[in-house]
Amino acid sequence: MSQTSPPTDDGLVQLLTPTGERVPHPDLDARVAHLDADGLRALYRDMVLVRRFDTEATSLQRQGELALFAQGLGQEAAQIGSAHAMSPRDHVFPSYREHGVAHARGVDLAQVLRLFRGIDHGGWDPVAHGFHLYTLVIGSHTLHATGYAMGLQRDGLVGTGDPDRDAAVVVYFGDGATSQGDVNEALVFAAVNNAPVVFFCQNNQWAISEPTTKQARVPLADRGPGFGVPSVRVDGNDVLATYAVTQQALERARTGGGPTFVEAFTYRMGAHTTSDDPTRYRSSAEEEYWRRRDPIDRLRLHLEQLGELSAEFVEQVADEADALGERIRTEVRAMGRPSSASMFEHVYATPHSVVEGERAWFERYEASFTDAGQSREGSHR
Repeated sequence: MSQTSPPTDDGLVQLLTPTGERVPHPDLDARVAHLDADGLRALYRDMVLVRRFDTEATSLQRQGELALFAQGLGQEAAQIGSAHAMSPRDHVFPSYREHGVAHARGVDLAQVLRLFRGIDHGGWDPVAHGFHLYTLVIGSHTLHATGYAMGLQRDGLVGTGDPDRDAAVVVYFGDGATSQGDVNEALVFAAVNNAPVVFFCQNNQWAISEPTTKQARVPLADRGPGFGVPSVRVDGNDVLATYAVTQQALERARTGGGPTFVEAFTYRMGAHTTSDDPTRYRSSAEEEYWRRRDPIDRLRLHLEQLGELSAEFVEQVADEADALGERIRTEVRAMGRPSSASMFEHVYATPHSVVEGERAWFERYEASFTDAGQSREGSHR
């Protein structure tokens, strides 16, 4: 069987070209008309801050301060654009790479790193921020999100016509997750129940080392209609288009129109996680192609063309990013190091005999290294 051609960027909703020119769109222009210069600069600021967090966390992992880190480098527009389209009443179910969404929802990014340091399973209040804890099991949270959305629906918080009451759900996942059964089951439940949920797929084109071409013959958005879910492909490196498309999908969900599948076509500029080496499976030419489509550069160029990006503002944001990086370093190093056996805590709400037995075995195993070292030391005396 011959290999199919890779999904292209044809047919994507786009409001900004890679060089920052504004592209008119008859259906979506009105959705971004209220974004004045201050609004555009707010999007730029958040993307810059999140990228600094990303590079800082990667450095901390390389220094041994984090066990692992999942980079979001290159996906800032997809996350910040979609997050800015939400209302405070909406609820987010992230996977493990949505640092930009976490930031936009008011989660302290230092708290996000508690998970990657092994301190806890995520230490923020999911209700206060409308942002659930990170999910490491690929695709499982799409069912949780659909169930939550059905709960909103049954609680009378959808389609009332009251903007201070109606709410919706956004669930984030990657292209690799679309191959999981849970995602397909969630689409079935959402469709038949007309659930107010936006399935936001960040197609960064690599499920670790597996390209999208080995997961789908057609654009991932084409799967939605098969479940009865309207779908749209958007340029995920275009923060304005991502904002407009997500706002439209959320409005539909809140007013009782049901689910939408959004495929944000973007690119993971970094590694899958810090344990991954992307040079083993993708070319430098491919990386350079996407580097020229950097989402932050795109908005910066647009602001410069409008004459709305002063050197003072750029310097202010850079200083703010430096301060964020310094705070992240300081707080992470002050977190301490949990004991290895702490992994057995909070697995269940109440004591569990199997878990306790595994903890006891692990503690004996860990102690055996200390005992062996002491024995060797004694034999040399």
